[in-house]
Amino acid sequence: MNKIVSKEYFSEKVVKLVVEAPLIAKSRRAGHFVIVRACEHGERIPLTIADADVAAGTITLVVQAVGESTNKICALNPGDSLCDVVGPLGQATHIEKVGTVVCCGGGVGVAPLLPIVKAMKAAGNKVVSVLAGRTKELIILEDEIRASSDEVVIMTDDGSYGKQGLVTAGVEEIINREPVDMVVTIGPTIMMKFVALLTKKYNIKTMCSLNPLMVDGTGMCGACRITIDGVTKFVCVDGPEFDAHKVDFDEMMTRMKAYNKK
Repeated sequence: MNKIVSKEYFSEKVVKLVVEAPLIAKSRRAGHFVIVRACEHGERIPLTIADADVAAGTITLVVQAVGESTNKICALNPGDSLCDVVGPLGQATHIEKVGTVVCCGGGVGVAPLLPIVKAMKAAGNKVVSVLAGRTKELIILEDEIRASSDEVVIMTDDGSYGKQGLVTAGVEEIINREPVDMVVTIGPTIMMKFVALLTKKYNIKTMCSLNPLMVDGTGMCGACRITIDGVTKFVCVDGPEFDAHKVDFDEMMTRMKAYNKK
């Protein structure tokens, strides 16, 4: 059992939970995720570790309520406990000093982006972060991102905060004004696809995270299979991060529609 230390609402459907998990906090690295169950018979939910405090023995998780299991997790309060928190899982992000790194996140994708922003900055890179959302209310973790970024650009669909436009507009503006050595993109699949198409045009190395496909987190269920450069990979064991220019995003989006109501 892992006790919830604190809870914060980013919006009606997005919650930040700080959870006791001392061993995970000590060993996790940027890019790692955990499998969470709200109760004994609950569904396994993969969640990227947004942050960790080794001294306090806690990890930070950001959860969006989209179904029965995530609603149960979001309904828990400080003092309640999660039945299981297993990890760290997956391959850690490859971090090195490359120069200027543009890190762009959309919606709750900013949560898994945060540890990468921190690690890239700690490695000596110039980090420019682009945060995107439909409205101002859907921009999360802005203060935390700013603390580890040289610059933050905010893009909203409706223009209610920052600049009006899509994340790609913000990324391209940066590319056009200065040399960019690497781009990291995490968010909705359609967003990552178009960021990848943009950066491929400029021949800029781009990394994306495909964690929306994950289910069991161990590679046993096969639900997270994805085609990378013509080869089948499993997101939870081979990823969750991949070269965005090699991902078959169209296949990924088709598979993610499998459970849509007709």
